[in-house]
Amino acid sequence: MAIRRLARLVFIAVIFALVTMVASDLAITLNARDRVYTDVDDLPKRQVALVLGTSKYIGKTPNPYYTHRIEAAEALYKANKVSHLLLSGDNAHRSYNEPWTMKRDLLKAGIADNAIHLDYAGFRTLDSVVRAKTVFSLARFTVVSQQFHCERALFLADVNNIDAICYAVASPQGWAGIKIRLREVLARTKAVLDSFILNVKPKFTGPKEPIDGVTATES
Repeated sequence: MAIRRLARLVFIAVIFALVTMVASDLAITLNARDRVYTDVDDLPKRQVALVLGTSKYIGKTPNPYYTHRIEAAEALYKANKVSHLLLSGDNAHRSYNEPWTMKRDLLKAGIADNAIHLDYAGFRTLDSVVRAKTVFSLARFTVVSQQFHCERALFLADVNNIDAICYAVASPQGWAGIKIRLREVLARTKAVLDSFILNVKPKFTGPKEPIDGVTATES
């Protein structure tokens, strides 16, 4: 009887976990409706774009996730859709610095140095989104990333009372895209738990670094 009871509890726990994951995934997708743009011409103007970081290379191969985000940031700036780029990513050690790598490539693309701002503590999407508000004093901004990532970022923005929209760039297709999408379901479930159950905060919170010329209400 004890074994049967344990098996029943395990079964219920598995079903509950699956329902939670599916519900979290669907809710985050629906929440982002009408705020994800794929055409530069349709994207509303905002002063700041938050470009979410990732590694430039996978092994020795260029990472298409990175390439598409950098190309999008350049396109938005040159189309006057944004006037500032906040590059947020991981700076885990001296030889790995996502924000500086992004800045270097954007400078090569002709973006003005004074339009580029770096957040070295964007270890997770949560950190990047929340720190944009708490450290850089941004109440409104455009997120730049792949659509699945955009949707999660917009959810985190909503939870933290941030007015965000997203410019979604191309995602890799095929098996690589499927694997990333499955991993995203877990990431979304964690985002919900972090926001409503665990009350997770960014690893580092300050000091404040407002962007010159951008106010909290006009960002």
